[in-house]
Amino acid sequence: MHDDCEFCRIVAGEQAAHVLYEDERTLAFLDENPATPGHTLIVPRAHAEEVVTADEPTAAAVFETVRTVATALESVLEPDGFSVFHTSGPLVGSVDHAHVHLVPRRTDDDVRLSLSRTPLEPDAAADLTGRVRSVL
Repeated sequence: MHDDCEFCRIVAGEQAAHVLYEDERTLAFLDENPATPGHTLIVPRAHAEEVVTADEPTAAAVFETVRTVATALESVLEPDGFSVFHTSGPLVGSVDHAHVHLVPRRTDDDVRLSLSRTPLEPDAAADLTGRVRSVL
């Protein structure tokens, strides 16, 4: 546990949260500033700064909890869909504890997750594919 980590304090029960689900590796609780009703954060119990650099069992457990909680939220809220996302590095925000956002969506909600997109350039794609595959 990191004493200065808000999510570690929630995991330890030292800070209040509306916990929806917990198991031996993860905890899922309502975001205190939700984008939509049911906006949930899924965190590993062990402090890790990013899901993508956590050990494989921890990362797998986080995404299994995403699936479990999404199924429950689907049943209770009947949303039109979900947005599931994780950011890493300096984009994480104010909490340096790995977490995944699970956001129930409705066609008329105000959530905007917009990506500026351009067509895939075949030569650049082939180059990137080769470089990534060489390290996998």
